[in-house]
Amino acid sequence: MGDEAILTSAIEQLRAAVPGVEVVVFSRNAAHTRENHAVDRVLNPREAMKDEITPEVERLDLLLLGGGGILYDSEAQTYLREVTIAQRLGVPSYTFAIGVGPLKDRVERDAVREGLDRMTGITVREPSAKRLIEEIGVQVPVTVTADPALLLKPEPFTEEMLAEAGIPRGRPLVGLSVREQGAAAPDLTDAAYHQLLAEAADYIVQRFGADVVFVPMERADVREAHRVMGRMAVSERAHLLQYRYTPRQIIGLMDHFEMAVGMRLHFLIFAAITGTPLIALPYASKVSDFLSSIGLEPRATVSHTTAGTFLADLDRLWDHRAEQKGLLRDRIPVLMERASETAPLALQTVAPRAETAAKAAAKAAE
Repeated sequence: MGDEAILTSAIEQLRAAVPGVEVVVFSRNAAHTRENHAVDRVLNPREAMKDEITPEVERLDLLLLGGGGILYDSEAQTYLREVTIAQRLGVPSYTFAIGVGPLKDRVERDAVREGLDRMTGITVREPSAKRLIEEIGVQVPVTVTADPALLLKPEPFTEEMLAEAGIPRGRPLVGLSVREQGAAAPDLTDAAYHQLLAEAADYIVQRFGADVVFVPMERADVREAHRVMGRMAVSERAHLLQYRYTPRQIIGLMDHFEMAVGMRLHFLIFAAITGTPLIALPYASKVSDFLSSIGLEPRATVSHTTAGTFLADLDRLWDHRAEQKGLLRDRIPVLMERASETAPLALQTVAPRAETAAKAAAKAAE
């Protein structure tokens, strides 16, 4: 869902800035991207051979890498494959508000340093990404902007849609987000955080008289939500949304929540866009950085959070929801402004290249 939101926003920004631009997307799920996004061409780099990808890259005026947290252990070299081809062919490459890390593997760090050092420009979405890029020795200047998804506008999630999703009305609703352990979240311990979230969900139901709605941001979240619900004492008051809605619809859904409790970064971003009070269970620095950017105190990571502390924080947020709403109203426009800087910065590299090509063509015609 986060990747979908980022791609949707990036395409909108590019088309607004360059009318008639041809957008080519390298996607590991080409059929889905082709069906759901207004793009001209889609290729799956995981399935295509290098000699198939090379001519596609060669015809580009600019290759954008991003967005999202894509440069991390076990995946960084894969995501840099098209960048390497572009750099060999002299095609400008630019990162589009990416996230970086964790990067502990020396081979991956070296590959990222080499790839980024040949970039025309680098934008990242959080300060921790800038720090890590500089730590591994990249010399290209790094600009911190903000996540492209912040620029998405919501679509209404109607009462009829709630009914179709099996979500009852008449009681307050609180949204919950979970995620799986993986390369991007290596420190998560499944049993521990499942139990923590189950206790939090039970507390929300029993203390605030609310129903909880698990919102899957990725397909794997459905399984994780079921595992948390299986540990709840009052699971009959928990509801699991199907994984079939668009990012704009999920942003619209946030308007129905009294507060949002979660792990996934874009779940928290979607809540913040609508001014929905939120409390995070950070699993990575990108979540802590986002909290800081909206004026909230970074929390201990989920692996270091006790149930007692977290339930007390839930109580505090419930009592001060209006105060946080005001804070979000003030902070989100600032982040949106920063997010809107990414595309213009990247597109600055295209004009000089076009001018160089025009001069070369004119000289050849003499």
